[in-house]
Formats: sequence, C-alpha cells, structure tokens
Amino acid sequence: MEQVNPNFSLMKMLAFFIPLGFSASLTSITHVIINGTLGRADHAEIIIANYAIALSLFGIIERPVLVFRQTCSALVKGKASFQVLFSVFVKVTIAIFLVCVLIGFTPLGNWIFLTLFDADPATLHQLFSTFRIIALVILFSGMRCLYQGIIINHFETKWITAGVIFRLAGMLLISFGLVHFDLVQSSSAGALIFLTGMAIECGFSVWRGHTILAEQGEVDEPELKKKEIYSFYTPLVFYLSFQTIIIPIIYAFLGKIENVPIGIASFALAFSITNLVLSFFMYTHQLVLQFFKKNRSTVIKCVVVFSLVPSLLLCVLCFTPAGLWFMNHIMGTNEALGQECLSVLKFFIIKTLVFPWVDFLGGILMLQKSTRSMLKPQVLNIITVCVFIVPLVYFLPDLNGSAGAIAASIGELAGLLAVYHVVRRVTQRKNPQAGMSENF
Repeated sequence: MEQVNPNFSLMKMLAFFIPLGFSASLTSITHVIINGTLGRADHAEIIIANYAIALSLFGIIERPVLVFRQTCSALVKGKASFQVLFSVFVKVTIAIFLVCVLIGFTPLGNWIFLTLFDADPATLHQLFSTFRIIALVILFSGMRCLYQGIIINHFETKWITAGVIFRLAGMLLISFGLVHFDLVQSSSAGALIFLTGMAIECGFSVWRGHTILAEQGEVDEPELKKKEIYSFYTPLVFYLSFQTIIIPIIYAFLGKIENVPIGIASFALAFSITNLVLSFFMYTHQLVLQFFKKNRSTVIKCVVVFSLVPSLLLCVLCFTPAGLWFMNHIMGTNEALGQECLSVLKFFIIKTLVFPWVDFLGGILMLQKSTRSMLKPQVLNIITVCVFIVPLVYFLPDLNGSAGAIAASIGELAGLLAVYHVVRRVTQRKNPQAGMSENF
C-alpha cells in the first residue's frame, strides 16, 4: 500500500498548483492590455496587424527558451547542476540572438515578413522596429523560465504568481503613460509594453530563484552532464514546436469551407475560449514532476478533476442560455457568430477532457527522462488532424469552424492513446517486474 508523506498531501499539492494555475491564467491578460493600448491609436488596425506579425514570429523563435522551466525543475537539484544548465542556456540564447540579428538586420527579414507573412511593404520599417524590440523579450523570458524552475522545485509557486501580478501592474502603468502622452504611434509601443512586463517578471523570478539557491547552500547531488541536459531538452523543444504547427494547418484548410469568414472567426473565438478555460491547468506536468513519486494516487485524482472542470465550464456555455449571453455581452459577438461559436465549442469539450491527461502522461515521461518518447505521439496528433480535416472541409463544408474543432479534438485523442502506449512501454521497460497498477 502506498505510504503518503504528509509533506506531499492533497493540501500541499493544491498550495503548489493553484498559484501556478493563477499565474498561467493571468499571463493571458498580457496581450489584452497590449491590444487594448494599440487599439487607441490612429490606424489601429494596421498597428495591431504589425504587432501580431512580430509576435507570431517571436512565438516561434521563443520556444527553445521556454523549455528551460521544465528542464530546470526536472534536472536541477542544487547550485552545481544549475551552473551546468545555465551554461547551456547561455549557448542557446546566443544562437537565438544570432537568428534574431539575421532577421532584424539583413534581407532575410524582408523575405520572411513580405513572403511568409504577407506584410505591407509600406509599414515594413515599423515592423522591423517592433521585431527588434520584441526580440529582447526572449532573453528575459528565458531567464525567467530558468529561475522559475528553481522556484517550482522548492514549492514556492506563490512567488511566480506574484511575479506575474507585478508584470501586469508594470504593463498597465507603461500603457497608461503611453496613452496619456499620446505616444502610441506604432506597433513598437506594444513591443515596449511587452518588454517592460517581461523584464519585471524576470527580475522578480531571478531575485527569488537566486535567493533560494543561496539559502540552500551546497547539496550532495549527482553530477549533471551536458549530454544529459541535451537529451532531455532537445526533444521538448521539438515537441513544443510541433504543437505550434497544428492550428496554422487547421486555418489553412478552413479556407476551403462554405462560409470562410464566419468559419474562421468562430473557430478562432472558440479556440481562444478553450485555451482560456484550460490555461489554469497547463502546469499538470509540474504536479507530476514534484509529487507523483511520493503520492501518485492523489496526483491522479487531481488530474481527474483537472479534466472535468474545464469540460463542465464548456458544457455550461454550450448547453445553457448562459452561453449565448456570454458570447453577446462578454465576447461582443452578434447572434449569428455567437451561435456558430457555441457549435464549435461543443466539439472542443473532447479536447478539454483529454488535454490534462496528455500533460499528465507527458509529465511521467519527463520524470523518467524519456522526453524523446513524446515526439511520436505529437507527430501522430498532427497526422490525425490532417487526415480528418481534409475530408471534413471537402465533403462537409457546411460544418464551417466545427470541422477544425473536430479535427483538433480527434488529433488530441489520438495523441492521448499514443502517449499512453508510450508511457506503458517505457515504464515496463524500466521496471519490468511491476504491473501497470503499481506503475500508475
């Protein structure tokens, strides 16, 4: 029978996880503040479009530094291992900045913005200025993630929430100043707000993480080698990168549906609402990394709740009058778009049920240092989306945005089945004497 250490009880888990959930949900407010500020400028649609392009490219390039949060929380046990990981972080950051320099200061940037993003040549100078500022965010974002791994390892997640609150407060102050002095003249204003907020959160995380390391002192820990770091880190980078491919694929195929504008708009709104209700549960893998070995039964019970709560929220929106009220009064849609969006959301209920379990199983693979095994399920997810989206848009074009939600949800379900199979195989290989009930 499993012996539960009181230091790893349900209350300890909730005290660890709830601040992480709040920080993830609060982070989603970042671009609401920025877009709200840019929306007050003259020619706001052009300015917001330029910021969106720069942010899209930033989102791709930033991926390698985001993984340092999981890498640190999984591999770092003390100062010595942190210093080894920090040296890897420096190398990765330098490589990313070289890419940013090539984009921001050479003809490569012209080709990317004009050809791949179809940017307006007349606003190209503004777009370059925005990208050069937003590229600096990558340094602060990476440092933040690195030290947040230390904070998470020591169960002090309340400091992460505090850092996000200070970040948003700083962004609001800068936003108010820019608007008050009529300085919102280009998309660079949005990049400046973003940079300020990230620098504040980074400073807060570095201060707390460094304090924890100093208070911890020297600990007896196994030597962490760079080869071990890269074998854990590199597959995670590809895993996150593959995740970013799925939605652009769906948007590309939604251009073939019966009513393209309402189909894409309803899918975009439904997807944003789904991400909002899931955002609180995006750190399920961290719960696994910190608690699964000590109290696995309670972790599994938590994941059951994590899958039910967002699904129940979507059910309330989709099957009660509250849904149409929410779409009309909170999201500001007209009745036709609101109804279509609710139809799309019904299919995303499958995704909200499945995603926490995918993240849970991914956490087990991280715990077992088998991140390379996460790639095949993610590739299967992408293939499944492509296999289903093609016949849906060509043979049932009247589904509109629902075609995208069906494909995305079936892809997530296929990914869950695949990652469960992988976890089962990896676990049995590492512990062949144990049965599945003992392993899970």
